[in-house]
Amino acid sequence: MKRPVVLIALISLLAGFLAGGVVPMPWDRPPGPSLVLDPNPFQGESRPDFNSAENLPLLQAATTVAVALKEQDYAAVAEFVHPERGVTLTPYSTVDFETDRKLTREQIRDVAKDEKVYPWGFEDGRGNLIELTKAQYFEKYVFNADYTQAPMIGVDRLMMSGNALENLTEAYTGCRFVDFCHPGLDPSQEGMDWCSLRLVFAPEETGWYLVGIIHGQWTI
Repeated sequence: MKRPVVLIALISLLAGFLAGGVVPMPWDRPPGPSLVLDPNPFQGESRPDFNSAENLPLLQAATTVAVALKEQDYAAVAEFVHPERGVTLTPYSTVDFETDRKLTREQIRDVAKDEKVYPWGFEDGRGNLIELTKAQYFEKYVFNADYTQAPMIGVDRLMMSGNALENLTEAYTGCRFVDFCHPGLDPSQEGMDWCSLRLVFAPEETGWYLVGIIHGQWTI
């Protein structure tokens, strides 16, 4: 898999901070607010502690995908998509494999070029069918904010949630995820405009493969 050169420095910096149990800001700017994560976010289920170097490959994969999404480098994103399972896109927290659209590596590569309108599920509150091109969907329900500047990052932990059913761990058994979260974009909204980019990965012998992209936000 391709790795942007900028991430070499990122992973080195991240490794240095892991011993302290704090997630540094993994981007090309001075660290902002940091977050201490619970060592066992799965309520008794055995998982590697966040302080462990075992998390580095997962974090590297997630941050690489986030940077590629920001740059709209969908060819780079496609390199991480699971070659057999593809990647399922969920617009509002609750994973529903019946209505959420699944894309293959090839379909991810042509996100910017494909002008066809597809159904993506249903709008929160209104219940209208979400009908957008791939590029429009990614702009509204994937990278609607700059998640490379997210002040909160969760490893196997949802940083914020609303009244929507949070079924990520039940839907993606055997997988792990990284949650890039903005607790709010406009101070006047007092957190009602929080949003998250949740990247779900399946472990394979050759590395971590992207199987889910979940958009989290406040819902009615």
